[in-house]
Amino acid sequence: MMFFSKADGAKEETMRLAREYQIEAEALHRSGKYHCAESVLAILCKHFRPDLPEETVQIASGFGAGSASGCICGAVSAGTVGLGLVLREDKKKILKLTGDLHSWFKEKYGVTCCKTIRANNEKSFCPVITGEVTGKIAEMLIRH
Repeated sequence: MMFFSKADGAKEETMRLAREYQIEAEALHRSGKYHCAESVLAILCKHFRPDLPEETVQIASGFGAGSASGCICGAVSAGTVGLGLVLREDKKKILKLTGDLHSWFKEKYGVTCCKTIRANNEKSFCPVITGEVTGKIAEMLIRH
């Protein structure tokens, strides 16, 4: 018989929720209703800032396809906006978690450049990245 501490239970719950939000964001992107950035922000708002109007998602509309230029991944850009919306005035925490997000993303994918990621993967890979970024941000927000 295994015994788990409350911390283990909290970690399992955090990971379960992060996975749930990851799946939601990926499905939303695949549905075609929203692109990567909009999907990330929609799920973060839904679960962490349900008080915000649905139109808040439009903040991320220009971030798709690397802000239409292929630069930084739209999911990462929207995740940064989401951190600001959720953490509000805690600028130190927002900057810390933004740095953590970028470091995690670079470690996982090698770059944050949308154009490079898309050149090395099928376009169908974008919903996967969208989900993974959403899940990672959810995990970070729940833990902090």
